[in-house]
Amino acid sequence: MFLMLAIGLTNAGICQRVVKPVNSVPSDFCISPMEMKLYKMVNEYRKRFDLPPIPLSKSLCFVAICHVKDLLFHPSGDESCNFHSWSDKGPWKPFCYPRDENKKNSVWDKPKEFTSYKGKGYEIVYWENNSVVIDSVITFWKSIAYFKSFLMSNGKWQGKTWNAIGIGIYENFACAWFGELLDQEGPPVVCGIDTEQKHPDSSRINPGKGNLVTTPKIDVKTNKVRKTDSIINEPHLTKSERINGINGKVYVIIKSQIPLTEARRLLNGIKAKGFPDAKIILFGNKIRISVFESVSKTEAEKKLHEVKKVYKDAWLLRN
Repeated sequence: MFLMLAIGLTNAGICQRVVKPVNSVPSDFCISPMEMKLYKMVNEYRKRFDLPPIPLSKSLCFVAICHVKDLLFHPSGDESCNFHSWSDKGPWKPFCYPRDENKKNSVWDKPKEFTSYKGKGYEIVYWENNSVVIDSVITFWKSIAYFKSFLMSNGKWQGKTWNAIGIGIYENFACAWFGELLDQEGPPVVCGIDTEQKHPDSSRINPGKGNLVTTPKIDVKTNKVRKTDSIINEPHLTKSERINGINGKVYVIIKSQIPLTEARRLLNGIKAKGFPDAKIILFGNKIRISVFESVSKTEAEKKLHEVKKVYKDAWLLRN
């Protein structure tokens, strides 16, 4: 595995929806369970050295996620611009780091440009030539003195008290943003967890528990679902992408609650990773990506075990 070191949206379009001078994080913004897990790993590492946990910041998470998306979708063609650079494709000023850095123009001011966070943000970035595995991210950050100094508040960052952290992960990139000021926005919700606790999604299956349940005919969360996930705003689904009625199938899901445009963009890459049967489905008023379907629960659970080697957050859904 080749690693590149950078020293110091959950849909792609969510970053572009920020309109100046509002400087606010979209109300439907959430972080992935994978991002939350990496955040917990950072604090677990700090705890080993009697360091206090860093509060999770909604604003800095938004900055982090926008940046990893920007790095993936709009890579700089200028070799003098490293991974701290920003394109001209979002609600921020383009920035080539370190070329554009000067006393009045700092890449660390990016949080101020499109969120309400008033302090500076300091970033560490991780890249690999495959989809990010978070165990590799934290291991790598702990093994490099510069990155470790962020996690430990020592070295160059000796005396800094981190009162905010944001985590962003997308495809080949992961990053963390650290800030000294508390974020008045508080922490973000977690996609599919915090947003679903009031009305648990009965379409999810807990493999091995023998508790397959059918999704209700009326989605009790309809009034809560994001507009971008709604069929009202995703009118161009093909017939094969719509699941109408009960078909008795079990699906292995790897992506959920994403816009149709992003799902279609990801599909070819997923197929290239060895899942030729990957398809987009609309189910429970949500866009999802399935890589396998079967009328057999046993067969689906066996396939799920294989899929989790590539997509750790894969899960089963039954219609």
